[in-house]
Amino acid sequence: MFYGEHEHTIDRKGRLIIPSRFREVMKEHSAESFVATRGLDKCLFVFTEDEWRTQENRFRSLSFTKQEARHFNRFFFSGAAELNCDRQGRVLLPPYLKEYAGIKRDVVLVGVSNRIEIWDKEEWKKFYEQGKGSYEQIAEKLLPD
Repeated sequence: MFYGEHEHTIDRKGRLIIPSRFREVMKEHSAESFVATRGLDKCLFVFTEDEWRTQENRFRSLSFTKQEARHFNRFFFSGAAELNCDRQGRVLLPPYLKEYAGIKRDVVLVGVSNRIEIWDKEEWKKFYEQGKGSYEQIAEKLLPD
């Protein structure tokens, strides 16, 4: 679904261009908008409408009697914002999401199968540099033979 890395810059009005390939995927799935929220590892998660509903159902099934589930759901869902592309393929990121991810101007949009992650460019570089050495060891632990 979503794959690759794309570097972009947020303009002075706070708009970000969604890569054309990602917009094509949206059209293929008849999606008119994205839903963005606070992600993990200091990035933003961006989902198509259908994938958002899938994630919502998954997290809704967590027991509200468990404190960790309540905290996670509050944080995840209170951060959600609908993003609509304009004619040039730009979206307006809410200030609170940019602040959460430390996004200033330069960003990297990363396709991670069912979602897009939006990273501050410097944070992505740090994450990538720290993780690239353990990529093979992680694969050995997670993937079956």
